[in-house]
Amino acid sequence: MKVTIENKKGLGKDIKVIVDKKTMDTYLQEKYEEIRKNYNLKGFRPGKAPREILKRQFGEAIMGEVLDKVLKDTSSKALEENKIRPATQPKIDLKKYGEGKELEYVMSVTELPEVDTKQLKNIKFDEYKVKIDKKHIEERIKQIANSQNNFKDADVNHKSVKGNLVIFDYKATSEGKDFKGSEGKNTQLILGRDLFIKGFDDQLIGVKKNSIKKVEVTLPENFPEKDLVNKKAIFECSITNVKINHEVKVDDDFAKNLGAKDLNGLKELISKQINDEYKNSLDMLSKNQILEQLDKIKIEEVPQELIEQEINVLTHGMKEEDVKKNKKDLENQAKKRIKTGLILNEFGQKNKINVTEQELNMEIQKQFQMMPGQEKMVKDYYEKNPSAIASLRGSIYEEKILAEIKKQTNANVKEISKEEAEKILKAENEKAMKESSNKIVEENKVKKDTKSVPKPKKTTTSKKTTPKKTKKVSKK
Repeated sequence: MKVTIENKKGLGKDIKVIVDKKTMDTYLQEKYEEIRKNYNLKGFRPGKAPREILKRQFGEAIMGEVLDKVLKDTSSKALEENKIRPATQPKIDLKKYGEGKELEYVMSVTELPEVDTKQLKNIKFDEYKVKIDKKHIEERIKQIANSQNNFKDADVNHKSVKGNLVIFDYKATSEGKDFKGSEGKNTQLILGRDLFIKGFDDQLIGVKKNSIKKVEVTLPENFPEKDLVNKKAIFECSITNVKINHEVKVDDDFAKNLGAKDLNGLKELISKQINDEYKNSLDMLSKNQILEQLDKIKIEEVPQELIEQEINVLTHGMKEEDVKKNKKDLENQAKKRIKTGLILNEFGQKNKINVTEQELNMEIQKQFQMMPGQEKMVKDYYEKNPSAIASLRGSIYEEKILAEIKKQTNANVKEISKEEAEKILKAENEKAMKESSNKIVEENKVKKDTKSVPKPKKTTTSKKTTPKKTKKVSKK
């Protein structure tokens, strides 16, 4: 195989490859032998059909398969030996091929640009650590304790009030008649929540254990028996018990019920939980600071093909007129995204960062946990959409790269309070909302200005031009 690099223009270059006749014939012979083994021809022993007969029947198909294999093998080797990393799929132009001939083709390649990842060591970013005060931990534990019920039997003479748990059996009638579902046993209501039938709770205030109370209500719109909707019903309630909700004692037993070793262990868990609530958002700020600085790293030339591909992604679903109107902004946005991707990918390769199947499966498992009961749907989605798996792999890859960049750079560590964290995040949200609002205003202004431009008048006569048809050129 003879390889010549020619027509170098920036990142673009043409690679001329010539594969000699002997090599081509070896590839062809191997393919003929493969077919001969599985082909039986009358008058010949199995696997002994002459090449000429096989050529007449399968020659064109065999040449096609051999060409595909030779092009794949030799183009990969040519790129590897010359240390060329293509930015996009190379274009191949066949110049010469055929039985008894050498193969000659030209491979047009756009190479990935050189990226100096040493500049990443100069990146500066803020890394936030939230210091959780004891008072915040105590407040959270108190909230948890208050949210838990600790009902205990009330004295037999106690009259129920809001917040009490009333347990009762009932028998109901509407217009003096029983109906489906008109009886209930051991029904429990926490008074004041109004979760049974609207107005029912209020009528049970003041009841005692072992008393009888008649409750009159209007059956609601969602009542199962449709012919009784909006009709009056009387529930005769036999009160079997009244319970008072007592304050939950915060101690080691309380902590153990929540899965902690003891009360101190629970405090540590709560501290970590509060910290984690802010960590993701604050880490996102650090990530954005890093990504903004990546744009300052100099790259001589960004492959135009990659920019065009990214523009196609950005404009998916957009109207043609909007694409034309925002062409410059889209190009700048695409260029920035490609540039960031090139820098991160180069850093990832130099630091031998990759995503394992185990890491990929763990991320999918996280999604299972976030969508309980829909595991099969998530599983089917990834099995039927290879691009979704690729996208997920890309996200994990980027996060691993950013984590490694953080390790290799000097972060400006800021220990902040919970209040300061909330203030920082609030400011960021307001900034993002303002930018989004300004963008909408600008887009509306452009639309308004476009509508105010007068349309050109149609001329009474116009020459219609049609493009000339080009002849198809066959590759030989």
